[in-house]
Amino acid sequence: MTTTSETVDAVARVYAQSLLELAEAAGGDEKIVETSAELIAIMEIIRSDEATAEFLRSPIVEQEKRAIAIRRIFEGRVSDLILRFILVLNGKGRLGEFGAMAAAYDELVNTRLGRVEVDVYTVEGRLEADQLAVLGEKVKSRFGQDPVFHQYADRSLIGGLVLRVGDQLIDGSVRGQLRRMREELLAGGSAEIRARSDDFLSD
Repeated sequence: MTTTSETVDAVARVYAQSLLELAEAAGGDEKIVETSAELIAIMEIIRSDEATAEFLRSPIVEQEKRAIAIRRIFEGRVSDLILRFILVLNGKGRLGEFGAMAAAYDELVNTRLGRVEVDVYTVEGRLEADQLAVLGEKVKSRFGQDPVFHQYADRSLIGGLVLRVGDQLIDGSVRGQLRRMREELLAGGSAEIRARSDDFLSD
């Protein structure tokens, strides 16, 4: 049975693919990357401004009035391609799925350009440029793709870092090391207890 989220994702991929093809026709890889940056910028606005997000997705707002507002907000600030794309989504009643479409487009771009999204978690949420460069070489060597880093802070790590690459989690944090040490100690203790029990029973 197909779920609603799967249907939305499928639709998002169709729209994202169409946008990618239009961007390619308009200027090749350079235009594709430019379009990706515009989508990211718009998503940042939507995430940071709940009023804007609600205005774009609300079924109460009339499409014609919203189209006028969209032109007023975005005209001259985004490319004609992105403006037309947003207006098409408005006309189709799919602006509420803009985030899913932006994410799908990002995935298509990464695949096309041989890139991979990497979430980096550190205590401070920021690595220096030289540290990222070294990390980038290691990621590329392991996965065969150029990494696109997204950095996040997580003070519970104590030190070190955690990488999430797709569905893979690479834990090089102090918290992870302590957890593994604890598991090894517990496993060793259990094995020792079992060994002593076996010795006792065999006597």
